[in-house]
Amino acid sequence: MQLFKRSVSARGLTAFGFEILLVAGSLLVATLLYGPANDPAFIWRIVLATGLVLVCLYFNDFYDLTIVRSGREVVIRLFQAGGVASILLALIYWVLPAVAVHYRAFFPSLFLLLATILAWRFAFNRLIRTRQLVENVLIVGTGPVALALARQIAEQDDFAYRIVGFAADRSAMSTMPPGYPRVLGEKSQISQIVTLYGVDRIVVAVQDRRGRLPIDELMHAKLSGVPVEEAATTYERLTGKLMIESIKPSSLIFSDGFRVFRWRRRAKRGADVVFSVVGLVLSAIPMALTALAVWLESEGPIIYRQERVGQNGRRFTLFKFRSMRVDAEGSGPVWAREGDNRVTRVGRFIRTTRLDELPQFWNVLRGDMSFVGPRPERPYFVAQLAREIPFYHERHAVKPGVTGWAQVKYRYGSSIEDAVEKLRYDLYYVKHLSLVFDLTIVFDTVKVILFGKGAQ
Repeated sequence: MQLFKRSVSARGLTAFGFEILLVAGSLLVATLLYGPANDPAFIWRIVLATGLVLVCLYFNDFYDLTIVRSGREVVIRLFQAGGVASILLALIYWVLPAVAVHYRAFFPSLFLLLATILAWRFAFNRLIRTRQLVENVLIVGTGPVALALARQIAEQDDFAYRIVGFAADRSAMSTMPPGYPRVLGEKSQISQIVTLYGVDRIVVAVQDRRGRLPIDELMHAKLSGVPVEEAATTYERLTGKLMIESIKPSSLIFSDGFRVFRWRRRAKRGADVVFSVVGLVLSAIPMALTALAVWLESEGPIIYRQERVGQNGRRFTLFKFRSMRVDAEGSGPVWAREGDNRVTRVGRFIRTTRLDELPQFWNVLRGDMSFVGPRPERPYFVAQLAREIPFYHERHAVKPGVTGWAQVKYRYGSSIEDAVEKLRYDLYYVKHLSLVFDLTIVFDTVKVILFGKGAQ
């Protein structure tokens, strides 16, 4: 459950919880007013419709409060989700009339839920910006980590944080770049700053701490009821990824995360077998059509075999539908890039729709891969990245996946900088590994596929 403790905001959960009640309440009121009074199954009809509406809201990023922060975005995304939900419900009711709400209640319930959610969201967005519901944050330090954290806090609306300023060494007090909150005082003045500016949380962003931390001041603040935490912890909560720059071997060893219990591995393996068998059965026709399209377009093998690095550095053969020309890597391995001219027309389509990944169900069934995990990389790139990125090999602590946290949160990687960013997400996944986390990633993967994000 670390996922919910660290990466889901109270604001997002509040919005989601209230909107469950608003959607279900709107359907209930409309059914009671316009539907038959003696329908014993109307509750289950309402549950089905409520679930589908909430899924449509989620797929429209309605619960990413950083994206949906303006009134215009609220209106656009709400009506998009409402329109899609109406179409899907109409299709479901046409195919399965037994699960339909009464036809006279359909449009009144749609109007009621749109109106109530719209009114609630406008009120909610105003409410969360009131000073009483925002935590005043003091950042100790003014280095690159402190500035990166300050930018992250300023750019998001999911967590109720407001930076009041920085505490720094005397030498750094006049060197802050423009656009950042000011330095309020020295580190030795933290107690006075906490009292004067009503600080609710202290975040320590000092990289070299030997003899530079105001231990007495921080201890006094903590014992006075002000939470004190490391910048890496705050950054992880805000972003769902790890701050590699501040990771030390001791933090990996003694952290609450990075624990993969034997029963959890067995449960994950059991889920993988079920997913892969079901996936192979359900995708049999799409795979046959994809194979035919690849064969018709260009000469060469239909299935592309490539060596990848798996758990604990073990190499295995990964299977994909071929999406590039046969001579795509005549001069050696290179990263895929946006608008890659080596990709065929069919290849571009199957990459966007992820149809090229379907043969990897066989890799999962064989045990080479898991359904969810870090994306397996080629040995050539692993050797290169491990030389330049600290802790890169730690992503191999778990089996690689067909999909993963980095894949759903970040675009397709085509550089070392992209590899660093994806490693942040991969290490977060390894740290918080759980079946619940895997299910959320699978759910997000559906959204990524539907909207064609990240593929190249």
